[in-house]
Amino acid sequence: MRNWEHYEHTADVGIRGYGDTLRGAFEAVALALFDVMVNVRKVKSRECREVEVEGEDLMALLYSFLEELLVLHDMEGLVFGDVRVQMQENENGYWLKAKVCGEPLDYERHEPKEEVKAITYHEMRIEKLPDGRWMAQLVPDI
Repeated sequence: MRNWEHYEHTADVGIRGYGDTLRGAFEAVALALFDVMVNVRKVKSRECREVEVEGEDLMALLYSFLEELLVLHDMEGLVFGDVRVQMQENENGYWLKAKVCGEPLDYERHEPKEEVKAITYHEMRIEKLPDGRWMAQLVPDI
């Protein structure tokens, strides 16, 4: 099960993703990122892209993953409402491959909110919670 939330932060908004697996938490925090920008529940899966990143640790992996999604948004005008992640640990740290599906931003249907300028390490945390679920969070630059 994946879900996400936004939490208040001094000048910006924090995002949290939860999943039964680490992979699920990464998927959920990616959806939380796009839900800062638009109503992700109104995004249809019309176009898909594949993203592949590596990171020396889980935080670097999360940063690279979300940054790559933000680049796709900035370069192609896409917003995503479906994210599927594969990941594994390797000799250099971690590897992640994701299939992200969405469509070009539609100002009427997607209900635009905030523009995310950049991914940051601010308040970034990735942890296994006492109930066994995983949580990933950060405060993007808005």
